[in-house]
Amino acid sequence: MAEFSKQWVEKNVSEMGWDFDIDKVVSELPKSTMVPYICEGFGFIAIGKDENENIHLAMPTGNYSDEGTEVEWKTMEEVING
Repeated sequence: MAEFSKQWVEKNVSEMGWDFDIDKVVSELPKSTMVPYICEGFGFIAIGKDENENIHLAMPTGNYSDEGTEVEWKTMEEVING
């Protein structure tokens, strides 16, 4: 089942229900940590918080290896406004 963040829904399909709120997820994360979360709308596979409490989203690059999916960490602003 597809998962969509509150932020994607508010930007793209406001009448649709959302599954999780990026801001709430980040508020519960300790600094310098990440948690796997998939947003089909924006396309990220994890949410992170850096040491300055900035939000970063793991965007798959399309490269895969035996170790997993390669990602590029982007700020939430880059992903939402990009």
